[in-house]
Amino acid sequence: MPTQFSRRHIGPSADEAERMLQTLGFKTLDELIDQVVPEGIRVREPLNLAPPLSEELALRRMRQIMGLNKVLRSFIGLGFHDTFTPPVIQRNILENPGWYTAYTPYQAEIAQGRLEALINFQTMIRDLTALDVANASLLDEGTACAEALGLAVAQTQGAARVFVSDKCHPHSIEVVRTRMDAVGIRVEVGDVMKWKHDGTKGLAAVLVQYPDTLGVIHDYSALATEVHDAGALLVVSADLLSLTVLRAPGEFGADICVGNSQRFGVPLGFGGPHAAFMAVKDALKRRLPGRLIGVSKDAAGRTAYRLSLQTREQHIRREKATSNICTAQVLLAVMASMYAVYHGPQGLKSIALRVHGAAVWLAGELLRAGLDVLSDDFFDTLSVRVPNADDLLKRALIFGINLRKIDATTVGVALDERVSEEELLNLLTAFGISKAQQKPALDAEQPLHCSARHHRASAFLTHPVFNSYHSETEMMRYLHRLESKDIALNRSMIPLGSCTMKLNAAAEMMPLSWPEVNGLHPFVPADQSEGYRSMFHDLEAWLAECTGFDAVSLQPNAGSQGEYAGLLAIKRFHAARGEGHRDVCLIPTSAHGTNPASAVMCGFKVVAVTCDNQGNISVDDLKAKLEANKDKVAALMVTYPSTHGVFEESIVEICRLVHDHGGQVYMDGANMNAQVGLTSPGRIGADVCHLNLHKTFCIPHGGGGPGVGPIAVAAHLRPHLPGHHTWAAERQEGAVCSAPWGSASICTISWMYVAMMGPRLVDATKNAILNANYVAKKLEDCFPTLYKGAKGLVAHECILDFSHFHKVTVEDVAKRLMDFGYHAPTMSWPVAGTLMIEPTESESLAELDRFCEAMRCIHEEMIGVESGSYHPTDNTLKQAPHTAASVVKSEWPHAYTREAAAFPLPWVQEAKYWPPVSRIDNVYGDRHLICTCVSVEEAAAS
Repeated sequence: MPTQFSRRHIGPSADEAERMLQTLGFKTLDELIDQVVPEGIRVREPLNLAPPLSEELALRRMRQIMGLNKVLRSFIGLGFHDTFTPPVIQRNILENPGWYTAYTPYQAEIAQGRLEALINFQTMIRDLTALDVANASLLDEGTACAEALGLAVAQTQGAARVFVSDKCHPHSIEVVRTRMDAVGIRVEVGDVMKWKHDGTKGLAAVLVQYPDTLGVIHDYSALATEVHDAGALLVVSADLLSLTVLRAPGEFGADICVGNSQRFGVPLGFGGPHAAFMAVKDALKRRLPGRLIGVSKDAAGRTAYRLSLQTREQHIRREKATSNICTAQVLLAVMASMYAVYHGPQGLKSIALRVHGAAVWLAGELLRAGLDVLSDDFFDTLSVRVPNADDLLKRALIFGINLRKIDATTVGVALDERVSEEELLNLLTAFGISKAQQKPALDAEQPLHCSARHHRASAFLTHPVFNSYHSETEMMRYLHRLESKDIALNRSMIPLGSCTMKLNAAAEMMPLSWPEVNGLHPFVPADQSEGYRSMFHDLEAWLAECTGFDAVSLQPNAGSQGEYAGLLAIKRFHAARGEGHRDVCLIPTSAHGTNPASAVMCGFKVVAVTCDNQGNISVDDLKAKLEANKDKVAALMVTYPSTHGVFEESIVEICRLVHDHGGQVYMDGANMNAQVGLTSPGRIGADVCHLNLHKTFCIPHGGGGPGVGPIAVAAHLRPHLPGHHTWAAERQEGAVCSAPWGSASICTISWMYVAMMGPRLVDATKNAILNANYVAKKLEDCFPTLYKGAKGLVAHECILDFSHFHKVTVEDVAKRLMDFGYHAPTMSWPVAGTLMIEPTESESLAELDRFCEAMRCIHEEMIGVESGSYHPTDNTLKQAPHTAASVVKSEWPHAYTREAAAFPLPWVQEAKYWPPVSRIDNVYGDRHLICTCVSVEEAAAS
């Protein structure tokens, strides 16, 4: 009989769990849980889920479901194009846990590989757009458009309207409307080529598509001048591949350029995940949303990468934030950047000209047959007038090809790098042309066939990194070198509190490489995506069961977007009841920083609620704030268990108080890993929650993305879930991201996890709580736990207090852990001078004991510094981390031994991790901001 998956997923064996419980003073796991979870909210009946499947049966069932999809060739376009993922990238990045299980690069010294890959991405975007600064990716093209317009509104200060070209992609226009409407910015949509500034003030930006959604290339130079004369910014949403041959937006006056890097080797995946991008002029760089990777130096003066300008991070800006984006699509940005590294500038240009040449050939054949092609200036997309668009789409389907219906007599054909001669000839037949006048010459590079004013003359991707790794041998070694610089879950536990870095099982990840999962365009006809819809139906029902709610939307493609969508549902609910004046959102001071940022993006006013000495929401202060804002309260945002890692006993009363004052309760799902099967947001009285599928439900963090942040809602909020313009009959409200189901393909990971765990999801929750309490107990004599529940226990994470140390900081501890081969816990959040540890259920007793032994060893070193036994600055903590280069130097200038630096405990020698750089100078990096690949001269100088 196959071993149950839960035994593979949960780290401690039954015997190990029993020993851990003895350490804690309990006989059974349920006895511990009864002391941790308040009785008033405890669920005793098992989850109503099907019995768990083995890995083999779950994969077989997933094959059956996704086999219902019809994988045809989609020439639909709309910013989504089929692409060929080079196998060296698929095998060594997409399918490699060294890349997909890493965390966001907050600890830069142990993330140099990912950071270098992201510097490559930023350089690629900067070069292709010809703008000054690019970020490390955004979520998708539609949200990137909205972020750009939000940036423009903030930059122009006081502007109340934006103009959007009606030739932008429909999904981008919809997301822009959703985002701008929420904050009272008027969106005007029209023909941008006829737009003229009318002299009135208040315009923030004009948004255009390049080439536009019909495939037409426009010269926006005169428009840029007009927009700037109006005191506004020009935002261009561009096709990245086209920029290898077309004039760059920065060269014709764009202030901001956004788009999607999907066609650089990232599978369609029915809409995601994909890495969007944003590039801006230098004057706008400090308003750039998302993350920005910069170049600094380490303690030895070597070049080192890090997150730059971190004051832009939304958890610091909080209610002053203009964006709630606090993540990126790192794994996908890495893939896209490596696609450019592998092909190089000439390879990319050849791909672009091949696609363009196919479009030129097709246009010529259609014109010779008497059909009308909309424009002479195009890159890869043709809009063609036909007698009956529906008939043409049906004929194309006979050849296994999807086209885009633009209107009753116009179809769109968007070609891609995989287009073949056979497909082109089949397209001709579909158009009613029996024989081609000329043979397609796809392998003979054709010149750019559009007006000369659109031709790109400037060079791009000139840095050696894009011109050095074109053989698979060299590419494979380059990717391995970068991977080896980082700490991911395939090396050791990542004990980050609030981040839930649990196992991402191989069986869960395997379907991502299947063509029936990654090969679908997000806008294929409904009958081609029956497998996806069946999988969504299952997952939505399972998540509803886990949350105790009525309905689920899978559309939000990040936790931050889930927060936004959940609050937006509340805002729409109040408006529908004639209570649109409710605009106050109460948020505890301990909340995640994206909470107030999301509230501001929904047009709410943030009112802080204080916490008591135990880290719980102050009920007295909540009552006072509710009374002071009566008739205005829209919502309370609450994290449960609390951000301080405990189950607050007063949660039911808190929810009741908010409801009594006419408000709704939004629960942040960051800590759901302590709830599943034991209690639920519905049980405690919340109305809506978001779920981080990249935490509780096993989608990997991917080095800082992708994520999925669906929302679950009570019945009264169901009508206010996000809709999509492609849904027609079931439209509901406006979309919050480009694709109807967001990052659809990676939902298969969570489906596999729940299918293989079934009702035993509760065992994962129980063991997560066991592991956290075990770590807290093992370390209590060194580092006391700051906050505990009513029975002296924690939930799934614990906050260790370092306030009794004065000469050593938590940053020193974080850097020293690198010498032991560990990623640091969450540092100085939510309380300064603390470390928050969340071991998750997936870590074994042996790994927990190793981590605790490392922490106890560090404690001895800290005592030595504090007591004066060790030098105040020349000690293992202040000098950490220690690189191989520093340890093997002939001169050893330190007061401690090389062994103490590199091998503080015997087991460290077994699989030593060498940090690639020593401690990085953050201040230097911000003062000398460089956000692209450093030159050979700069690298040599360091």
